[in-house]
Amino acid sequence: MDLATRRRRQALFLFFFLPGIAMSSWVTRTPDIRDRLEASTGQMGWILFGLSLGSMIGILCSGRLTSRYGTRPVIGGGTALVVASLAVISAGALVSSVPLVMAGLCAFGAGMGAGDVAVNVDATDVERITGRTTLPTLHGCFSLGTVVGAGTGIAATTAGLPVHWHLAAITLISAGIFLYAVRFVPAGTGALAPGPAGPGTGHSRPKVWKDTRLLLIGAIVLAMALAEGAANDWLPLLMVDGHGLTTASGSLVYTGFAAAMTLGRFGGTFFLDRFGRTLVVRASAVSGALGLLLVIFSDNAVLAGAAVLFWGLGASLGFPVALSAAGETGPDETARVSLVATIGYVAFLVGPPGLGFLGDHWGLRPAMLVVLTFVASAAFLASAVDTRSRVQAAGQRA
Repeated sequence: MDLATRRRRQALFLFFFLPGIAMSSWVTRTPDIRDRLEASTGQMGWILFGLSLGSMIGILCSGRLTSRYGTRPVIGGGTALVVASLAVISAGALVSSVPLVMAGLCAFGAGMGAGDVAVNVDATDVERITGRTTLPTLHGCFSLGTVVGAGTGIAATTAGLPVHWHLAAITLISAGIFLYAVRFVPAGTGALAPGPAGPGTGHSRPKVWKDTRLLLIGAIVLAMALAEGAANDWLPLLMVDGHGLTTASGSLVYTGFAAAMTLGRFGGTFFLDRFGRTLVVRASAVSGALGLLLVIFSDNAVLAGAAVLFWGLGASLGFPVALSAAGETGPDETARVSLVATIGYVAFLVGPPGLGFLGDHWGLRPAMLVVLTFVASAAFLASAVDTRSRVQAAGQRA
């Protein structure tokens, strides 16, 4: 691997790590933010809807922007928006402003959504160049960031550090990471050549929506994104309100979830190389369903907290494995990854307000039955991610 590719790969690690530490920093402080805003569970669902709305806007724009301008400006612009949004959320917490916090979360989601497709397209290009399975490890860096961010969040909560000072410090750290990493992302990756005959224009894009295998992969991403997003949005509050834990203990459980996600993603390459995508995704879905089942139905807070580890392991590989598979289902990789990521982001759009509405009426624990149903269904769809036969068949026809 040459020096430029090595630095590019390291930069991608940082671009996955940065949103992780940024997201978990405010997720671990959601009980404190809720108290500052004096919001109910249902109101928090609508506040978090700002994140979902921004994510959907960003993800819908990302594929087109990447196809037109390449990955570098989209990654750079999206990440810069994430950094700026942290400052807005910090200011909103300082003045106890619901609209300001919601606007900050919307900007955060837009930045993450816009950068998400671009950074994954760039990562699949690195996979092609190096011939190594890279996406699970890169997504592991996101999870590692959530562990680091959650750890600092717990420390800040225990020390009684106000939310706005905590998030202001994370803003400065994130800005430094961004300015360092953006230099090593090359221009032009993912951009399509202009002209009516280019892939991804006019004639070929509608065919992406007609690819049944791609839609099944999207359904897997939808289920796993809902599992991950539900934990990111609600797990601290679920453990505090649903199992009677303290705020610090609820954040600690979330840290365990993030650590399990990290372990699953960093160890995923080993299992993928030996057992294949289908078995790994099916085992992940079963693990996630088991964890959710215990969290929902167990009245033992210790057992429920431990079960979160199964939840995290189960949710860890579905998203990166499905995105990698989506890029292999046919031509126009950017459009295919964009489509699957968009389907997955539907979970972020409807998840927070939907679960918040159900939680307001029946409690957060029963609300998680929706997530359990989706995750369990992913086990039956797992064979869709095995694209090797299709790739081999295409090679033989060529």
